[in-house]
Amino acid sequence: MSNTLTSSSLNQLLGIPLDTPLTLDEMCKRLKPVIYPAPVLSGRLDQFCGTLLAAMQSLGITVLSGKEATGNDGRFAPGTVILAPGYFPDNLLAINRVATLYNNIIVGIYDEPAPVNTDSLPQKRLDAIVGRLARDMVHILIFITDHTWTICTMNGGVVTFNSPNPSREAVRSTLVPKLTAQVVPPKSEDFAIQNGQLDTSSPEFDSIAKDFLQCSALWSSSTSLLTHTSTEGLEYRSDFYKRIVARYLDQRSGMSYGFFARQLPVNVNPAHYSTHDCRMTAQEKQIKRLIEIRIHGNIFRVNVPDISVITTRSGCRKNNLDPIKDLVEIGLIQGPDGGKAYIKTPEKLSSTDDISKPSFDTLTILAHALGNALTASILMTLNPKASFPQHLSRFGASITHWHDYLQIELLPEGYFLHGKENPPVSCSTPQSAAYSLRGKMEALEQALDNGTEYRGDVHVEPNHGTNIVGMLSLSETAELLNPTIASAFMMEER
Repeated sequence: MSNTLTSSSLNQLLGIPLDTPLTLDEMCKRLKPVIYPAPVLSGRLDQFCGTLLAAMQSLGITVLSGKEATGNDGRFAPGTVILAPGYFPDNLLAINRVATLYNNIIVGIYDEPAPVNTDSLPQKRLDAIVGRLARDMVHILIFITDHTWTICTMNGGVVTFNSPNPSREAVRSTLVPKLTAQVVPPKSEDFAIQNGQLDTSSPEFDSIAKDFLQCSALWSSSTSLLTHTSTEGLEYRSDFYKRIVARYLDQRSGMSYGFFARQLPVNVNPAHYSTHDCRMTAQEKQIKRLIEIRIHGNIFRVNVPDISVITTRSGCRKNNLDPIKDLVEIGLIQGPDGGKAYIKTPEKLSSTDDISKPSFDTLTILAHALGNALTASILMTLNPKASFPQHLSRFGASITHWHDYLQIELLPEGYFLHGKENPPVSCSTPQSAAYSLRGKMEALEQALDNGTEYRGDVHVEPNHGTNIVGMLSLSETAELLNPTIASAFMMEER
């Protein structure tokens, strides 16, 4: 595809750091692993680690020695990925030797079968994985046996390879992205928190709330919607490590996965054709709130509008929503230095109600909403009668994310699939937001190539889940994705 959203454009639009690696080659160049073994390793673990390091070195990855990976204080340098094979006593855990909780990824590697597999129910997978992560104080789990090795990640993802040792390609295409794109909770200080500013008494909110409630009811019996894993029910080595987990999760009471969101109506202006003779400087783009995007060989100047989204709050139970407590508004207000993110909490809740923590998925949600606006702007120029821009300006758009995959026969008419070839990263990473925004342009190009009306897109995240975004409401999307449940639900309504 010929569309272009450069790293500088992604930085301008969403604040994604310029040095964020987005390709496998960039990820390999950035990766700095070190082996930190337990006092005793089995022969199988020793062999696995040797093969793993050899595969990494063949990819040009710089594997650090223990001395190179640590400073004078004995702590691991920021950015170091710590491969920790074996079983550790408390005093030797790698987490004890990191400077901060967010600058290193720790990978536990174990000589035992994985506690779950790809056939396990999603919620069971998630609970088992998060429980083990908390027990061993690591971010990623690898399990090895005589015939397989399995990667388990914080998002409930499970990937099993039918080989006792890692191949070069498996390391490159699957493991490296997971070691490079770290899941980190957004910082509250990066948002303008507006407690009590979301008006929940308006007719507009009431209409949106009804859509959320019907959507929630339709998903309530689906095994694909991961609801909540409480941090209170986990096994910890000690209260000290329990406090570390709480700090890492920014004091959240648990982990909840997937989200529902309704982008509010946004007025977009038609994009303008640009030529090489009148290209703008980066400073001009920021002042004029414009971005340049290449579609079908043409460069368009697209106005970057303010966007706002009603979405489920961090940690709520998506299958049993209370609109007054569980919905917040997030958005981006454009300024001379790019977009400034905000969060509005419901007016009827006091500021002491802890619902203003930004969701792990906030950046990805904003990327989808912004991508919708940019897509609509270009469509208005290419086809003034296109329905998507008109729908976005009148009704907004819906965004649904769940940790499973769409059956291809359920792909809605006018929705275009993208993302299957992307590196497998979590939806809570800058990479996911970048792929969401770039993929929106790819979906638009597919529609133009096919001469088909554009109504939305389906962003597949390998080893993770799916985002479906577009003109269908949340409840219509839920009905589409859960046809058996929807049929029973409608019978009950009658």
